Amino acid sequence: MALEIDPDHLDRRAAYKLMISVIVPRPIAFVSTISAEGRTNLAPFSFFNGVSSRPPIVMLAVGGRKTGRKDTWNNIEATGEFVVNAVVPEIVDAMVVASGDYPPEVDEINLTRLTRVPSRRVKPPRIGESPVQMECRLEKLVEVAGTALILGRVLLYHVRDDLMEGGGVDPSRLRPIARLGGELYSRLGEIFEKPRPR
Repeated sequence: MALEIDPDHLDRRAAYKLMISVIVPRPIAFVSTISAEGRTNLAPFSFFNGVSSRPPIVMLAVGGRKTGRKDTWNNIEATGEFVVNAVVPEIVDAMVVASGDYPPEVDEINLTRLTRVPSRRVKPPRIGESPVQMECRLEKLVEVAGTALILGRVLLYHVRDDLMEGGGVDPSRLRPIARLGGELYSRLGEIFEKPRPR
């Protein structure tokens, strides 16, 4: 027997808990931004994915907080730039620290003690410990039900050279971390190939 759950009957917390537990696993965008005043910010988001490969467009959904918009939303809207850093096992603890609700003056890169690396085409720094980084420019921002749906064009990829295989990144070498429901995360499990019909 299946439960029927009407989302209109859920409060905000219950709606979030259900949504993040049924859409799994999700890639994590560890996003670095700079405010109009020059303050850096670093925060993870798992409502994230690719939308198009040519041009290369990524999608990031940034929800609000009880006190208003998140710094990532404000910064991207103000400057039009951001960097998506991939999350791997070595930086999971730092990612969790950066997920806290800090005031705008707190620099999460300093807080996590991750390495700030200058970007080449945008102002926000890259995270040196992340093996894949995408420098992005804002293509479009649409507010949907109190959430910023951010579409960004990838201007430059930075990929650690040992990860490349046949023109793409080998997932078994990248070892990405995925978000599940609640405070649960996952590593890659079994990888299998299933060719499409030709």
